[in-house]
Amino acid sequence: MRVVVAGGAGFLGSHLCDALIARGDEVVAVDDLSTGRWINVEHLVAEPRFELIEHDVVTPLGVDGAVDAVMNLASPASPKDYLALPLETLAVGSTGTANLLDLALAHRARFFMASTSEVYGDPLEHPQSESYWGHVNPIGERSVYDEAKRFSEALTMAYHRVHGLDVGIVRVFNTYGPRMQPDDGRVVSNFIVQALRGQPLTVYGDGTQTRSFCYVADEIAGFLALLDSGETGPINVGNPTEFTMLELARAVIDLTGASAGIVHEALPADDPRQRRPDIGLARERLGWKPEIDLRDGLALTIPYFAAQLEIG
Repeated sequence: MRVVVAGGAGFLGSHLCDALIARGDEVVAVDDLSTGRWINVEHLVAEPRFELIEHDVVTPLGVDGAVDAVMNLASPASPKDYLALPLETLAVGSTGTANLLDLALAHRARFFMASTSEVYGDPLEHPQSESYWGHVNPIGERSVYDEAKRFSEALTMAYHRVHGLDVGIVRVFNTYGPRMQPDDGRVVSNFIVQALRGQPLTVYGDGTQTRSFCYVADEIAGFLALLDSGETGPINVGNPTEFTMLELARAVIDLTGASAGIVHEALPADDPRQRRPDIGLARERLGWKPEIDLRDGLALTIPYFAAQLEIG
């Protein structure tokens, strides 16, 4: 296939480009490099089946030649980035998604929408299944990301119903691994960087709030399974094993040999108390489940951050 990957220089997007190239597809990566990084795809530049276009998808995009799939991963995704870029995040989730849907429609290509578990907000259902409509504060600081993704899902389904466009929606749960930015504000990168620097690990609240962490290789395998399946979704793709923030912090301390301990700070606004995917649909419809447990995934991730801190 020839696949357009919007957000192709980002954390998830660059790993997706790698996986598509590895299986023999052609990739046109599109990224404005506002939160994506050139270094994430630099190793692909010499690959004849890879092309990078520096472009903001809020502006309409034309792609010459055949396009078999358009995969939309274009958005700031870490709280640090979307809180710093609130209007840009809303624009890429609305106008940017519409432009990419129009590109898919023009080529009669399959459209893949990378949504998020944030559409569930601070959930009253646990674990979260795709039938749950969510518990979201529509005017809170985090709403610029939550509501942008909810709108993206609605727009994707409208194109599916009105135009008969072939679409697939994935809801991404917390994902970690190499190519995360050391300062992106997500809990795995925060803990690893603090541990490697000999700083106390910052746990917000009492640390009993939970998340489920999926290693990036597993997440991308789920993406490809949905892309190839013809399923519409939405389908949760994440690791259903749940950890408290204190358990995560202790695992990072153990694996890095850090000795600086843990400090507690106040919870951020609208921080969900719990988050865990029900992946029954992914197992049934996609034949997918994660393979890499948290400690093994952290062991694969920590050396990347150590090298980044040495460089920077």
